[in-house]
Amino acid sequence: MIDVGFLPSLPPNDIEHASHLILQAYGTQKTVTPIDELRRLQQELFDIQKLPEAWGLVIPLLNHQDENVQFFGAHTAQVKIARDWATFPQQHAESLRDMLIQLTSHSVSVGKSKFILRKLFVSLSSLALKLVPQHPTRWPDWILHCVTSLSGNGAPAEYVLDFLSIVAEEIGTADLVGPSKSRMQQTMKDATQMVVQAVQAAVERPINPTSSREVLAALKCFQAWLTNLATSEFSSLIPVFITLLNPEVDTVFVAASDTLQEIMSKSALSDGSGTRILTEPLLLWLHIAGAAIVESAVQSGFTDEVSYSLCKLLTALGDHSASYIAANIASSAIATLLPSSIPVSVPPAELNKTKGQLSQTFLRLLLAYTGFPGFYGADEDASEMTLGFWYMLQEALWNNDFYFPDGEEPDSGSEQTEMGDQSGVAKQLYVQLVQVLRRKITWPSPDHNWSKDQMEKFVVYRRDVGDILINAFYVIRDDMIIYFVNDITERLTSRSPEQLQGWEDIEATLHCISSIQEALDYEKTPRLEQLFSPQTLERLPTTENVRLRRTTLGLIGTYASWFAVPSVTVPPKSELLMATISYVVQSLPDQMLSLQAASALRNLCDANRKALAPQIGAFAELHAGLAQVPDSEKSKVMESLSSVIQALPPAEAIPTVEVVVGPIISRLFEVLQSQLLSPIEARSICILQLEALTGIAKGLTRISAFSDGLSDEGSDDEKEVQAIEAARQDPRMLRLRENILNAIRGCVEAFHDAEIAQELNDLVKSITSLPSDATLVTLSAPPLLEIVCFALQRQPTASWLTLAGILINQLSPPPPMPFRGKDAEKEEQKAQTLAKMEEEAKVVVSGALPVLLNTSLTVLGAPGGMENNPDIVQEFFLCLDRVAQNFTGNFYTLPPGALDTLMQCTIRALTLQERYSLVAACTFLSTFIHRSYVHASLTPYRERFIATYGGSIMRAILSGLAGQAPRSVTQNLIEMLSTMLTRCLEESRVWLKEVLFDPNFTPSKAKLEDKEQFMKTIIGSRSLKRTREAAQQFTLVARGLEGTSFGYTSVTM
Repeated sequence: MIDVGFLPSLPPNDIEHASHLILQAYGTQKTVTPIDELRRLQQELFDIQKLPEAWGLVIPLLNHQDENVQFFGAHTAQVKIARDWATFPQQHAESLRDMLIQLTSHSVSVGKSKFILRKLFVSLSSLALKLVPQHPTRWPDWILHCVTSLSGNGAPAEYVLDFLSIVAEEIGTADLVGPSKSRMQQTMKDATQMVVQAVQAAVERPINPTSSREVLAALKCFQAWLTNLATSEFSSLIPVFITLLNPEVDTVFVAASDTLQEIMSKSALSDGSGTRILTEPLLLWLHIAGAAIVESAVQSGFTDEVSYSLCKLLTALGDHSASYIAANIASSAIATLLPSSIPVSVPPAELNKTKGQLSQTFLRLLLAYTGFPGFYGADEDASEMTLGFWYMLQEALWNNDFYFPDGEEPDSGSEQTEMGDQSGVAKQLYVQLVQVLRRKITWPSPDHNWSKDQMEKFVVYRRDVGDILINAFYVIRDDMIIYFVNDITERLTSRSPEQLQGWEDIEATLHCISSIQEALDYEKTPRLEQLFSPQTLERLPTTENVRLRRTTLGLIGTYASWFAVPSVTVPPKSELLMATISYVVQSLPDQMLSLQAASALRNLCDANRKALAPQIGAFAELHAGLAQVPDSEKSKVMESLSSVIQALPPAEAIPTVEVVVGPIISRLFEVLQSQLLSPIEARSICILQLEALTGIAKGLTRISAFSDGLSDEGSDDEKEVQAIEAARQDPRMLRLRENILNAIRGCVEAFHDAEIAQELNDLVKSITSLPSDATLVTLSAPPLLEIVCFALQRQPTASWLTLAGILINQLSPPPPMPFRGKDAEKEEQKAQTLAKMEEEAKVVVSGALPVLLNTSLTVLGAPGGMENNPDIVQEFFLCLDRVAQNFTGNFYTLPPGALDTLMQCTIRALTLQERYSLVAACTFLSTFIHRSYVHASLTPYRERFIATYGGSIMRAILSGLAGQAPRSVTQNLIEMLSTMLTRCLEESRVWLKEVLFDPNFTPSKAKLEDKEQFMKTIIGSRSLKRTREAAQQFTLVARGLEGTSFGYTSVTM
């Protein structure tokens, strides 16, 4: 008889009301409940569950005739245990336990639906999580107790196995740490033998409709418990699982396959071990039975559940046993299985197979799935899952030292003889793989009717195949590029001029060549001159066939740097380069190809600028025909031209730069002064011109950094800097840069929308640099900073603040490396010049900083300003961090009241809930305090600052740790606390005591002794590590997260 006297007794009307609400919300009704009404019903049910009396609903609702109501009764038991356990009378815990066990056993015996039983099983697990970890435990042998009760009340083995599955799932995901976790894990360990016996009893029975459900439950149970089992506890089950791979019973086959996959990925054998008990028995089964399943699927072109599951099993085995396959790919050694690991269905005659035979059968089956008939994403979806194995196999082959470069021969000996020709077999395998993959990535004919999703899926698949082709190249090497180039040449040769379609195979090969570029050594790679020869390029179509031409342009852009590698080719690379550029240029006017053509041209010019510089005259026609290029790609073309111009001697480049930049500036002035254009038209034209200017600025930037000054090449670098500086002082360049600056100023004054602002941002980033990287058009930072401050005053945005930070950083470049003391006088002059630049920079910042503060703080100081503008907050403090790093003293010379307003804003930012804003504020404040202590001249200012704001900063930090700030910024606040303790320890002692023990301190779960322990630890600690650990512990305690894995992971991220 169930003792329910401890449960609240509810009036029948209340029970009926709850049942009615459940039926209204979830019952079978002819009319659909409106969403608002459904939410109201759900909220009312939720409120009922929160009541203490809701414990009394469990039994009446479980006894209701409607299954939805029964489920809610079981759900109420689980919710009350998990959520309201603290309010349950603990003296009745054992009574609740016994009642719940009896209710569950009774529900099984009367045949309640599985979804209700599952919820009851979850309730039992939730109750165990409350009672078992206590010391002493209040529920000894709880799993055995439950199983005994279920079995004693006639529960079929299927239901007992379901219960055990849920136990493993619930305990495995429980939020436990420390002793509680250890005790629960011990209860799981104590039950493993019982679980294995239950699983074994189920899976060894003959398969019939009744027993198949039990087998499925057993396999699911085994998977749930797998991480709790030692290899010795489940190894005897592996041959039984393999025996269950019977394609005639598809559901059992799939479940057994899933179980074996779990063993290979999540058990103690997941590291690739278990060769004789797992790998070889599976390989033997594949050799005997797997081939027929694969062959049938390939012939039909269809993957049913069994075939698809087999593909997953093959992939899992490949992931698990890649090293074994690689080591034994050609082995003549006999695979000697342990007698206990041989599946009962294996005939004795099949036990004499060599490891090489088994490995090659596996590879043949997996390759069949890799090349499965049809197009991936449209006709089949199995081939993609096999791709990862070919990467793992290549890595494993290398780890087995199978590859002997440069004609080296492998060691001789009996062991090598037994292992066979690994290199030869591996190369043959990957040659087949390459041929298969080239076929698989071939697009269908243009008349296909694929959906957009199918096409996108196929594009991703082609990209993934490209990655695997790189692995194949590492095995096949140069023979692979020879195969691809020969394939293209043969296909082009065999085509007749009248044949306009059927370019899909050539496009696929071009895609393959493009994919493996990063793996090639250009100095040794053969046949590329044949690929880029005029004979090849002239045979490719120049009209229609957009996909082929797009792939060709992409390949040219990818291989742009090959032309710059010195090597003897026929014809010479200079001719190949110009022929390739001509091919690219003819595609620029085509709207469908202009993006790829412009990108390829940019790559070619950037990588080969020195080789193209003597041909600068040939680019005049390209510049003259710029109008034919779509607007969206003109900036790339201008960048390409500028890359070539940059390779000219600086003095010689001046006229060309004028020719390229002058028309753009003139057009900008014309538009800005025009009264005939509408604002929208003027804006569009200005955006195009700014994009072109940005492209020119990028192209003129040198592609290699200067040396470090420690080698003799430093003098050449210095000469180049001097030559550029001399050219920059040419009146024509001075006038041009002044015009560019005026054009930028005019655009800022005329427009203030986001798109123009973004274009100006991009331009300024590209056209400014450190002095050593200056180009003919590089603008200095001070006038640009003035323009940015003007733009910021008119429209405060995060992008302008970002730009201000970049420009401020450029005002204080790093000091140059000394030239090994060769010229002391020159070093002295450089030092004096640098000091002068620093003083000038301080003056510039002293003018810009008040503007930045006044403008930004006006926005952030408004009600909700910081909360509503997180991007501005973040960039504002990042900009100030740049100032603090190089110009700390400028903060102390701000106009009266400015520093106080800034600090109030900063301290308030430490309480924000938006992570990136708070982190940026922490970073700025830490930098400012650290740098204030670095400069002795700032001592009096610093002391006043610490005395005025130190206590408030400490309060904000501690309040954040105690729960006011998001958990994700805990580490940043701890770093801020470390800064305070490092730089002003004595003051921090006082502030800590004042803040922590203030009655108005942020409410938290931290008790008086917790605060005392925290303060004592961090003040007495001389280790940053101990300080961090103490702060983390205090954070956990204050937030009530101590003892939970969630708490530990959330504050230590």
